[in-house]
Amino acid sequence: MEKMNNGKIVITGMGAVTPIGIGVEEYWKALVEGKTGVAEIDRFDTTNLPVKIAAMVKDFDAAKYMDKKIAREMEPFMQYGYVAADEALRDAGIDPSSEEPVIAPERIGIVFGSVFAGITNVAATQEGLTSGEHTKTNPRFITKIIGNIGAAQIAIAKGLHGPSYTVSTACSSGLDTVSMGAMLIKEDLADAVICVGGEAATCPLTILGLSGTHALSQRNDDPATASRPFDAGRNGFVMGEGGGAIIIEKEEIAKKRNAKIHAELAGYANSTDGFHVTSPHPEGIGAIFCMEHSLKTAGLKPEDIDYINAHGTSTPKGDVIEVKAIKTLFKDHAYKLAVSSTKGATGHLMGAGGVTETIACVKAVEEDILPPTLNQIEKDPECDLDFVPNESRKSTVNVAMCNAFGFGGQNASLIIKKYNA
Repeated sequence: MEKMNNGKIVITGMGAVTPIGIGVEEYWKALVEGKTGVAEIDRFDTTNLPVKIAAMVKDFDAAKYMDKKIAREMEPFMQYGYVAADEALRDAGIDPSSEEPVIAPERIGIVFGSVFAGITNVAATQEGLTSGEHTKTNPRFITKIIGNIGAAQIAIAKGLHGPSYTVSTACSSGLDTVSMGAMLIKEDLADAVICVGGEAATCPLTILGLSGTHALSQRNDDPATASRPFDAGRNGFVMGEGGGAIIIEKEEIAKKRNAKIHAELAGYANSTDGFHVTSPHPEGIGAIFCMEHSLKTAGLKPEDIDYINAHGTSTPKGDVIEVKAIKTLFKDHAYKLAVSSTKGATGHLMGAGGVTETIACVKAVEEDILPPTLNQIEKDPECDLDFVPNESRKSTVNVAMCNAFGFGGQNASLIIKKYNA
């Protein structure tokens, strides 16, 4: 792969809905302060479930952020993405519906990512039909469960007419929205792209399904420390929910309209392990290839990376394999850079996680602050890198990498750089 052509791609807007805060500033402040969003599930009865904890979005009232009619037409995963996209557009200073938009609506694309889309609605509807509680579905049932309607609702509300795609590449979905957005810009199919992730899949069906693969932590008696990326006591990930959005655009367009530029999107890559439907390759070959090629698209060397926001889900196998992959690619530099997983704070936001974690990279680059890996209690000799344990710290971050790996051997990496005009 060659270095990106057609000029730089820059990040001009960000939005976030997370278990530790709604809005980018609240989310980032909570990350830096080491707050956690993991708690006991109180939305449904967990008596007969092996997992009773999750990282849920708190104090979210959709009617505060959108028209009630639109809110009724969307499932929470869409609502979270919608609110994040709205914040990102405002941050970028883009209003496609204005009489004289700064970027033509047909030149603004949207890519939406979600792993489970409307699975909670599907499960609840089927339960009602099976029990005989009702004999027909809600008229909005189909348009509330299919993933692409998340993008459609944003496009309808904002009057967008550019390319629209929905990706579902497991837990790489969020990062892949940004990669696909960058490809649209490189091919001159759009001047700007709204890259959105949305997820709200915590329900008995998904808990039982993921528990069946031994993926989830069952540390129900201590929710706050249940997500322990790279810690010796890790025993599975914690489900999370939320939304994230990033506006990327051509540098020339951003400069022409005097937009505030947060950072440069310098590189990206996607790969597959071709190995197993749930387990990553034991040597991390797909992750290595992906990180290496994201560096190549950015025209950078491994030693140029200051910080990696790791996938780091807190699973016994996955964390070790990611560390092994980092060591293989970065060699001695692996011990000089900082690596952290923000999933200790937010849980695993799945389709939204790649976007919110990219936002954490952008903020790290902007503010020269490393977000911590929470719940570093007991060192694992196989995980011996600098994980920024438990507390954030000041450090110069010129270049950051963000990783996301998912079921099916999906791998995605992005490179974020300090912006230099």
